[in-house]
Amino acid sequence: MASIRDLKQDINFVLGDIIEAALITQTVNPEKTEASEKIVDDSIDTFDELIARVNDRKVENRKAHIKAVRADLETKGRALIERVNAL
Repeated sequence: MASIRDLKQDINFVLGDIIEAALITQTVNPEKTEASEKIVDDSIDTFDELIARVNDRKVENRKAHIKAVRADLETKGRALIERVNAL
């Protein structure tokens, strides 16, 4: 299950980097604190959701399920990155 472990690490690294970027932006631009905190909260919610989906073993087609989680990580990660860049 190395691919599962790698996926969990990818989720952790991607969303961790997004949170870090939002906090750096917040430090540089204190007037954008509320918006960056919302991004951090959304990143944590996304992390929780994706990890729960990865750990769900009651799916019928595990391989397709993991592919869908990977695709969701990419789309949700991009959306969060765009929000950070808009700050």
